Amino acid sequence: MHAGRVIPAASASGKPSLPWRSTDAGIVIRFRLTPRSSRSAIDGRGETAEGPAILARVNAVPEDNAANMALTELVAAWLQCPKRDVALIGGAKSRIKNISVAGDPEGLARRLSERLAVLGSDDRNPGQRAR
Repeated sequence: MHAGRVIPAASASGKPSLPWRSTDAGIVIRFRLTPRSSRSAIDGRGETAEGPAILARVNAVPEDNAANMALTELVAAWLQCPKRDVALIGGAKSRIKNISVAGDPEGLARRLSERLAVLGSDDRNPGQRAR
């Protein structure tokens, strides 16, 4: 613990090894968003220049905050938490998004790990994974 925050384990490069970090109020998750997809889905985990991220796609266009809103709704449904607990806190005009999820950090991290494990063990094409 450092100043009330849990710092995720770092990889050999010094970057975080997980696509999320715990905060006092919940967790912050890094996503790489692809808008204008044929459907909305969480596709698993990937690497970005900023570090690991959860790959997501939405069918909304990146105009008038539509794709950002679609992502927050997708995340709430995927984590089975109220929409009011999910908020975009960074990356409004970028493909890399930081989403805050309010709640118990340990419980949310466990839920994220479980959801990603299911995606990682899925034998279907990435485009057919989570909804």
